[in-house]
Amino acid sequence: MQLSALTLTSLPATIQTPTYDRSTVAPGVVHLGLGAFHRAHQAIVFNQLLTGGDTRWGIHGVGMTRPDLVNQLKAQDGLYAVRIADANGVKWQVPGALWRMNVAATERDAVVQAIAAPSTRWVTLTVTEKGYTPALGQLLLDGLRLRQQAGLPGLTIASCDNLQGNGHKLQALVKAAIQANDTAPQNAALLCWLDAQCAFPCSMVDRIVPAATPEVLVAAQEALGLQDTCALSTEGFWEWVIEDRFADPLDAALLQNTGVRVTRDVHSYEEAKLRMLNGSHTAMALMGAVTARPYIASCIGAAHIKTFVHQLMSKEVAPHLSRSDWAEYRDALIARFANPYLKHSVHQIATDNSQKIPQRWPPSVLGQIAKGASFDHHALAAAVFLRYTLGVDESDQTYALNDPQAASLTALGAAQHSESAACVRALLSREDLWGSALPNNTAWINRVMHWHQQVLQNGVDLAIQQLLSLEA
Repeated sequence: MQLSALTLTSLPATIQTPTYDRSTVAPGVVHLGLGAFHRAHQAIVFNQLLTGGDTRWGIHGVGMTRPDLVNQLKAQDGLYAVRIADANGVKWQVPGALWRMNVAATERDAVVQAIAAPSTRWVTLTVTEKGYTPALGQLLLDGLRLRQQAGLPGLTIASCDNLQGNGHKLQALVKAAIQANDTAPQNAALLCWLDAQCAFPCSMVDRIVPAATPEVLVAAQEALGLQDTCALSTEGFWEWVIEDRFADPLDAALLQNTGVRVTRDVHSYEEAKLRMLNGSHTAMALMGAVTARPYIASCIGAAHIKTFVHQLMSKEVAPHLSRSDWAEYRDALIARFANPYLKHSVHQIATDNSQKIPQRWPPSVLGQIAKGASFDHHALAAAVFLRYTLGVDESDQTYALNDPQAASLTALGAAQHSESAACVRALLSREDLWGSALPNNTAWINRVMHWHQQVLQNGVDLAIQQLLSLEA
């Protein structure tokens, strides 16, 4: 039998299940980007609010392009199991916050109508860095315009993606759509309503949620006694830091009661996550992909990679952060990376590197340059990134680059064995990856060139060990 609303009562008593009515109230949240992360993070928070009796937090989930996941979730009435596993043990939960589902690519009008629905109070987004396009701005605008025309109140529209100033970027995207499509009088009225009625808080979200594996699906069936094609595995740790900027100011206290941190200073948490967690994740993912280590836990389990990550964060990232508890955050990250239950694929994390690296590495490198300090850890990571573009690991197994710039990156790196220096220069000249300053920095180019030679000649592991020996 399959997990569904009808089979919920057959689950073991040890599994937390929804205690509220999921059928009589319209959703209050529209979520764009119905992937694993949202279902194991914000959906859990909204489930907690619903469990407390506040029925305004049911989710209308929107898959942006994938009908397969939406269809699987529909078949299970929006229910799925989440395994929460770490050093404290293992527990299973079935959140019930996901009430309705659509696919934006094929059911766009239904999504617009959901944004415009009188019951909707929030829109949240996890569409990834590459999803912030004019089409996204237009989708939101079409729903918001209907709200304005109907005399409905505005919304809290919260980006939960790994973008610095994500709320500001999202608001600018919507305003650009207004200015591109409406006549002047409509522009003025809609912009005025948007500024007065809607809130675009910046936020930082943190929880490691790998893509589901066959092992998780088997474990879910054993725990539930039912088949669950949408089961997920995550860690006990989670963090959501959101700017104190809401269409309904009373939402701040509600969120704080669930464990969300509401603050005016999201930036310090945001930059720490992007550069410490995400930056080291990207470095490890590239190292793992090239050395044929399948998971992040496999990487951090190697002593030299663990030391590399510790030093990367301590010596090259932390000096430029405003988060005061960075040392505790670093140590917690290393422990989280080692969680054996999180089969976090290095190739999954290495997806869309061209969109991620610009925010994760250059700020720390530029900070080190300004101090006259070493940036060798980032230079070695950049060298491994170039080696990764070959599409074949050190065991001669091929892999595909899953990246919007895959074609240009593969072409750029193809000749690196015969023309190493030229390939390094070509990679480092790209301002879309490194910004405007680093492509002209000779010291940076020379160190990446040095480490690229070591990676090609001796392999990634020996290059890492050589770097560590220089600092011993």
